[in-house]
Order: sequence, then structure tokens, then C-alpha cells
Amino acid sequence: MKRIARETFAIADAELRKLVRDPTELVSRAIQPILWLVIFGQVLSNVRGIDTGEAGYLGFLTPGILAQSVLFSAIFYGINVIWERDLGIVHKLLVTPASRVSLVLGKAISANFRGLVQAAVIYLVALALHVPLRWEFFPILGVMLIVTLGSAIFAMFSLSVACIVKTRERFMGIGQVLTMPLFFASNAIYPLDIMPRWLRIVAMLNPLTYVVDGLRGLMVHGEQSIHGWDTDCGVLCIAFAVFLGISARLYPELVR
Repeated sequence: MKRIARETFAIADAELRKLVRDPTELVSRAIQPILWLVIFGQVLSNVRGIDTGEAGYLGFLTPGILAQSVLFSAIFYGINVIWERDLGIVHKLLVTPASRVSLVLGKAISANFRGLVQAAVIYLVALALHVPLRWEFFPILGVMLIVTLGSAIFAMFSLSVACIVKTRERFMGIGQVLTMPLFFASNAIYPLDIMPRWLRIVAMLNPLTYVVDGLRGLMVHGEQSIHGWDTDCGVLCIAFAVFLGISARLYPELVR
């Protein structure tokens, strides 16, 4: 166990060093959630047809936009793995004694850092827009946990897709096809109870729904989690274990 932890930390450290040297990705990723909250959220706040509870539509939307940011920043993580394959880095990693689980988990942890940066940005924007956020220690800690799980799940999902398609062009096309259905087939921008029945079933199978639900109950005063924080975390932990196993199994296939 100590060996896996040490190997995971080494991979995560290498990934984070690359991000620190070129932080432009973090800056560019911060623009989209700001636009969603400042423009889309402000406009839709005036629509009275959607019952979004005491906090209003902007309070309802804020956790959904954080979940969207986690999804969008992690789902294209696989493109980096394909670049590493083309540069020969993946070959070098696979001949090391490091376990495949450590290689995948280290990359997932580095994706978590991007998600936490997005969370900080959205908290600041929501504060400026007077969204009634919860600033207690344990709710914020819970938000960090859910962001960490969500980032890891979608990063490993992205890595698995990259291992199957193996080319940048195919991955970009598939990534764009996957992100919108995952986002709109969730409760990020509208409640589950106004969805048609078939879409509600799809949403219940979508990990993003549980990311949004957990964040909604933790972030904003007047918003409640539908499933309960423990259920949301339980589902996300199961999804994390499943995608960790799949991506660790597929990672060596990237070079074949």
C-alpha cells in the first residue's frame, strides 16, 4: 500500500509541475463558469416557471456550474495521455515497476487540482453575485471531497476513452459528443422533477447528477440534497472504483 501511495504521489507531482509551469489552462477554464453565472444565471433568475427553492435560480445554478466545470476540465484529460503516447512518455512509464493503478490514480489526482481551482473561482463569483453560500468548515470540506471524486471519475473516464480511440482527432470528436449529453442529462441547470420520465432515468444513471446533488446540499443556504450527502458520496465512490479498474486495465492498451 505504501508503494502504491509513493508511486501515485510521484506521478501526481510530475503532472502538477507541468500545470504550474503553464497555468494558462486554469485561466481559460475559469472564463466559462463566470459567463454561465454572470449572464445565463442572471437572465434565467427572472424566469418564474422553474421552482428552485428559497435561494432562487442563481443559488440553484451555482453548484450545477461547479459540477459542469469539473466535468469539462476533466473530460478532455485523455488528450494529454495521447500526446504522452506520441512523445514516448507512456512507453517509459509502462516499463517502470510502478503499478498501472498508481499511474492512473496519479493522473486523476492532478485532475483534482484543476477541479479545486474551479471551485475557488466559482465561490468568488458567487460571493460577488450575493449567492447565499455556506461558509462553514465542514460543508466546504464536503464540497472539496465531492469535487475531488467528480474530477477523478471523469478524468479516468476520459483516459479510458483515449485508450480505446487512440488518436487525438477521434478523441476530440467523441469528447465533444459526450460532454453535452452528460451535462444536460443531469440536474445541473433544471430540477429532476420537471424532466420527462425517460430523461429522469438517464439522469439517475449519470454520475454528474450525484456530483450536482451533493454540491447543492452543501454549498448554498436554502438548497437541499435530494438523495442525501451519504448516498451521493456512496454512488460516487462506487463509480470511482469502477472507472479506476477500467482505466488501469485499458492504460497499457494505449501503446498497442
